[in-house]
Formats: sequence, C-alpha cells, structure tokens
Amino acid sequence: MGYGITVTTAMPFDEAVAAVREALGAQGFGILTEIDMAATLKKKIDADIPPQVILGACNPPLAHRALQVEESVGLLLPCNVVVRERDGATVVEALDPQIMVGVTGNDDLAAVADDAATRLRAALGTLG
Repeated sequence: MGYGITVTTAMPFDEAVAAVREALGAQGFGILTEIDMAATLKKKIDADIPPQVILGACNPPLAHRALQVEESVGLLLPCNVVVRERDGATVVEALDPQIMVGVTGNDDLAAVADDAATRLRAALGTLG
C-alpha cells in the first residue's frame, strides 16, 4: 500500500513551493510549519541534499472533526507535504490521510480522511 499522494512538475523548486502554498490555501489549508531539510541537514551534520522542504498543512475544520472522532489523532497531524527537487524536476508529495484510519484502526475517521484526501489531491492536481 502506498502512503503518499505524489505529483511531479517541471516548475522550478522555489516556484513550486509558492504554488503548493497557494494550492493548499485554495483548499482551506494553512501552513503551520515549514522545515527546510536541506538547510537543516547542512547545518547539523554538514550533509548536502537537493532542496527539500516539509510543509505542515492544516485545515482547521478537518482537524477539529478528526479530533472529535479520535482524541489522539493529533499525533498524526498536521498533514505533511514535501516539496523536493529531483533530477531537474520538482516532486510534491502529501501523506495520504487514509493512513490515519489504518494507524488508529478507527474506521470513524474514514469520512474525514476522504475529505482531506480529496482536498489534497485537488491541490496537488493543479501543479502537474
């Protein structure tokens, strides 16, 4: 079973990051966190990797619904979206929200996960 929703775009990395932010915003997601993996790994262990950021995306109404069903689901939030450079292209990946259902074993999360997945697929679909 795959665990991500992935698209590849010819957009340059910085342009893709901006487009991802905009596309997520159009689907009701805000960005709570941003981790620059390339900068962090360079600083902490002097490792060089291609540009890569992890965006912690949150749709408050969906997060609230999920918390009403499974109080510990915050362990799996926010929705992580990775933007990374690979072989001259930019790859954008989001964790499939259905993973929440599988990890928790709580089928009552399925409707929230479906809604979140639909929104994430719509956002990423604007990039290809």
